[in-house]
Formats: sequence, structure tokens, C-alpha cells
Amino acid sequence: MTGTADQDADTDALDAAFAQTVSATGASIGALYLLAPDGELLCLDVLCGAPAEFAEPWRRVPLAAPAPVADAVRENRTVWVGDQEEMARSYPRTAIVLPYPLALVAAPVSGVRQWGSLLLMWPATRPPHMTRRERGNITASCRRLARLLEEAAGHGGAGARREQPRVVAPASGIGSAVHTAVADFVERLPGGSCAVDLDGRFTYVSEGASDLLGCDAGRLLGTRPWQSLRWLDDPTYEDRYRAAVISREPVSFTARRPPDHWLDFHLYPDASGISARIVPSREHTLPSPAPSRPTGTATPARAGRLYQLMHLAAALTEVVGVQDVVDLVADQIMPAFGAQGLVLSTASAGRLRITGHRGYPADTIRRLDGLSVDTSFTPAGQALSSGIPAFFATPEDMRRTYPEAPQVSGKKAWAFLPLIITGRAVGVCILSYDTPHEFPAEERAVLTSLAGLVAQAFDRARLYDTKHELAHSLQQALLPRSLPEIAGLRVAARYLPATRGMEIGGDFYDLIRLGDTAAGAVIGDVQGHNAAAAALMGQVRTAVHAHATLGTPPGQVLHRTNRLLTDLAPELFTTCLYAHLDFARARATFASAGHPPPLLRLPDGRTRPVAVEPGPPLGIDPGADFPVTEVPLSEGTLLVLYTDGLVEVPGADLQDSIEGLAHHLAGTDERRLAPLIDHLLGRADRRGPRTDDIALLVLRHETPPARPP
Repeated sequence: MTGTADQDADTDALDAAFAQTVSATGASIGALYLLAPDGELLCLDVLCGAPAEFAEPWRRVPLAAPAPVADAVRENRTVWVGDQEEMARSYPRTAIVLPYPLALVAAPVSGVRQWGSLLLMWPATRPPHMTRRERGNITASCRRLARLLEEAAGHGGAGARREQPRVVAPASGIGSAVHTAVADFVERLPGGSCAVDLDGRFTYVSEGASDLLGCDAGRLLGTRPWQSLRWLDDPTYEDRYRAAVISREPVSFTARRPPDHWLDFHLYPDASGISARIVPSREHTLPSPAPSRPTGTATPARAGRLYQLMHLAAALTEVVGVQDVVDLVADQIMPAFGAQGLVLSTASAGRLRITGHRGYPADTIRRLDGLSVDTSFTPAGQALSSGIPAFFATPEDMRRTYPEAPQVSGKKAWAFLPLIITGRAVGVCILSYDTPHEFPAEERAVLTSLAGLVAQAFDRARLYDTKHELAHSLQQALLPRSLPEIAGLRVAARYLPATRGMEIGGDFYDLIRLGDTAAGAVIGDVQGHNAAAAALMGQVRTAVHAHATLGTPPGQVLHRTNRLLTDLAPELFTTCLYAHLDFARARATFASAGHPPPLLRLPDGRTRPVAVEPGPPLGIDPGADFPVTEVPLSEGTLLVLYTDGLVEVPGADLQDSIEGLAHHLAGTDERRLAPLIDHLLGRADRRGPRTDDIALLVLRHETPPARPP
């Protein structure tokens, strides 16, 4: 077969295996997510049991997002959510777009590599717990899907590259004769009957239903109720349909057909669609005015749009920096509205400065960056100054209003959304399209509402970035710019801030030259993450450095530093480890103030934590003593000093974590220190986002090269 034929066959095999998994597990809805090439995004690849529109809010899920499919991949575990209460407690953002009674499981799809995640949903009527057999079947199905993806990758396929997911439709085995008999049976029943598919379109309408709905069946078939029947054009009724599809539970509601015909709708869903019974309502017998809207008002937003807006609002509350805002708008808002381009700009010195973009080549961004905010010249400037969004469906629309505006991007439609907070402009968000695009009133209303949410997130993000840059600069100023070169010692060090948060870390390290045959190494961790902690860090580092250079023994270095801190009464304590390395005597002497023990790797590869007896943290007891521990320092010995951010794991014993780090160190190449540090930090990164900063100092004793005569 040709490469294309191979890929088509692979896709068919994957779809069949996926559909069989959904059927075999008894799930009502299934979804297969695949990791994007960058490994930072999960993209919906195949869907079964629901229309693609329902999945729009979570079609692209960042791997770092608090969502079941992301947790399953990131933590390589099966995630089970037994009911709606557990969903709201564990995954509140997901619960916003799935406010229905259901149970779900997300399981990692992995083989020789991590491929993605399998998501399965059941009605709430199923038992709230998974059996061991069910879990085993799901795991086996995930392995089968991984094998098919690996085979597809061998043919040049697989991977999350599609803009829209494939929807696997359930098969039907009913013959035409049976269809005819069923239709005759339905027509004999009182009231009306109709059927809609999972996408919400009429597939069958009985004569009784046509009479009750007041519309001919021919005009209804192939349409959605809220499109062909204006009196059903309300998100409340659409939401009932969504509830039936997702929960697979019968749903009922009452609606009024103008002028005063009240109808009861009873929806009965299954894997292929919804059967509906329509009967005159017995609860509403008195005439009542028909609902009406003022002439010229916009149609209410679809229920799907409303859920999407709530989902995006929840996501925007979690972004941190400006780049996070850009990524969220690009990954979730752009696809939701079919846009192909994005520009986020701020006004500075009368110019529009681009702070983030997607879908534009670099040379176009260079030409657009720095345009004047003159309102007569650019639509972005007008939107920014007036606070009124502008929509242009075609380039002709743009030229009529702004004949001098440069059109260098090749885009064909634009939405200029001012980012305004309490009357203050913080920027402008521009969504663009590669083809002409009409902006219906509903879409304009949703985009305008969304712009307000983006504005708040964008303003917070700019403040965060400013504070983060300040914190980073202060942190770097307090740490040594470089470590001294010392004969007989190879050194490497690294500092990593916490993954989340903008505050200043209190971890520090230093290396001190003590003559020609000795050196001092120090590492410490100040309690807290703020300016006070950073200032104290600088004081501790300076004090240790000053006492060490005077030739003070290790225990006394910490004792005198401790006296200084208690005199200053900083209300913060500090853990610290000081090591005196004597190359002439081939000895290393340690003193600890409540700090994790150093790791020692001997030349023969044996690795262990050094049993250093710790004193109390600095700044607590002015009279505290700090015992010393001495170990041999032969050529080829490796020492690793670290802070607790490298080993502390919630729920795990600290001593076990330290032993695990020592075991990890034993398997590294001690001759290359920078890769060794990368290896040790990589172990910590696999645990997920860092909640504490990390300082790491690695030292290897070597015989210095002989001086030339």
C-alpha cells in the first residue's frame, strides 16, 4: 500500500479499537487525547457518543491544567471521578462545563512512549467505584491503543495534528422493513414523537409531532430544534438536550409554543441519539402571554457558548504571566471562535507594542510592532482609546473605515477587542481570520464579554511579570555571580526558583577560597519567600563568608553566625550546612544547622548521606552548639550539597527521599558535573510543579595539574 493508504488503514484500525473500548466498558461517551509534538498540550483526536461541539471547551487541554486527562498523563496514573460531588471537589473547572450527573475515568495511553489519555464517561446510575476487573480492562485497552499508535507512527501517521477531532458514529443494524414498522407504530400513539441525533438534528418527526410543533416535518428534518423553531431558541432548552446526551438519563421540560400552547417534552437518550415524546402540558392550561424579545436585540448565546465562556473564565483566573495569557487565548479562545491569528498589544509612548502573538510570521510582527495609536490611522488605536470593539468581516470593510491602515498580514477578517478595566485601557486583543468571517450578534456579544475577562487576566499577568523580574534580579544579586577557581576542586552549582509564585526565594550557596590548600562551601535555606527572607539570606551568606575567611572552625562559623542572627531578631530561622575542605590533610569537616545532610560519593562509586549531627536552625537559640563531623577527602570524592526543595515530597518520609537521591547519584557520571546536576534536577521535575526553590552545589576533589617549571 502507499503511505497515504497505510495511514488511512491505521486511522480506521485506531477508530475501531477506540469504539470497541467504549462499547466493551459500557461507557456512554469516550474521547482519545493525544500529546502535541511539543509535549505541552493534549489534543482531542477521536470522540464517540457526543457531538464535537460539546467537547469544544476541552478540545485542547494544557498538560499542566488541573483536569483529569492531564493528570492521567502527567502523573501516569488512572484518574477515577465517581460522581458530580467528587468532580466539583477535585476538578472545579471541569465541573463548570460538565454540570451533569456522571462518572468518568481518565487513563494514560502509553507504550514505548507517552501518547496521551483515554477518557470514558458513564451515567450516574453506574456504581460509584471501579472494580479491579474494570480497571484491568481499561489498562489493557490503553495498551492496545498505544500499540496501534506506534504502528501508525511507523507509517508516518499518529500524533495530534488535526484541527477537528474525528467523531466515531455508533453503527446501526436495523433494516428498512423494521424502520417502516416502527414508524407505523409511532404514528398510532397519542401526542407526537421525534428523534434527534447526537448532534441535535431532527432525524424523524411524526405527524403528531409536526402538528404540536406547528411546523411541517420536511422543514424540520436535518435542522436543530432551536434553529428551526424560534420559540425553542433559548439556552435553557438546549441545556436540557445537552444534559440528556452527556448523562444518558431521561430529561423532561415544559416549553410554550406561541401564543399559549404549553408542551411537555420527554427526552430518552442512548448511544445513537435521543427519542422525544411531545404531549400537551396538563400543568399549564391558562392562556399566558408568549415570550417575546424587543425588536433588534441579539439572540441569546447558545448553551455551549455559555459553558465555554464559563470554562474560559475559570481558566483565565489561573494564568500567571503574560505568556500564559497568550498561550490560553491561542490554545482555547482562538480555536473556539475559528480564528487563525492573534496579537496582544499594549500602548507605550504613543505606540502599540506587541506583547504576544500567534499565527503571524516574524517579519509581519516586526512591521506591525510599534504602530501609532493614532485613532484615525489604526483600528487598534481606535478600539484602545474608545473602549469600543470593532469587527471587520472583509478587507473591504477595513479599507472603508481605515483607508490608511497598513494591511501587511494577508488576513481577511478581524476582531479588535479593547482590554479595559474600570475605564483604564491595558491593551488590545486582535483575533484575525485567513478568510472573510461574519461576526453574528451572538458571537460579538460573547467576544466582548470575554475581552473583559482577558483584560483582568492580562493586567494581573503584567503585574506578575514586573514583580517576577524584580524578584529575579534581587535573587541573582544576592547569589554569587561566579564561583572562584580553586586548585584541586571542580565545582558546579545551580539555583531554581519554585515553579509557581512570584516571591523571592531564600535558598543560597557559596564557595570560599581559604588559602592554597583549603576551601569552604556553604548552602542554606531561609524560612519564607519574601523581601525579608532575601535580606536575611544576604546577611547569613555575608556572615558565614566573613567568619570562614578568618580561619574559624566550622562549628564556630555557625555558632557566631547564629549569635548575629539572634541579636538581629529577624523572626525567621535559617537552615545551613558549612563544609571545610582541607586538601593537604585530605579531610572534609561539616557542621549543620538543621540542614539536610550532604551526599558523599566515593571514588569506587559507593554513595551515602554523610551522618552529620545537626544543631538547631540559625536564629533560634543564641547559645546553641553545632557539632562537627569529619570524613576522608580522597581524590575522586564527590560531595553534593542541596536544599530541601530537591528532596521534600508531600506524604513521603524525608529520610527515604534522601536515600533515594543518593541512589540516583550513584548511577550518574561523576566526571561531568553540569550533566550530573541536570540529572539530579530532572528527578525532581518528574514530581510535577516545584512548590519550593532548589539550590544545589556539587564539588569533586581532583589532583591539580602540575605547574610548569
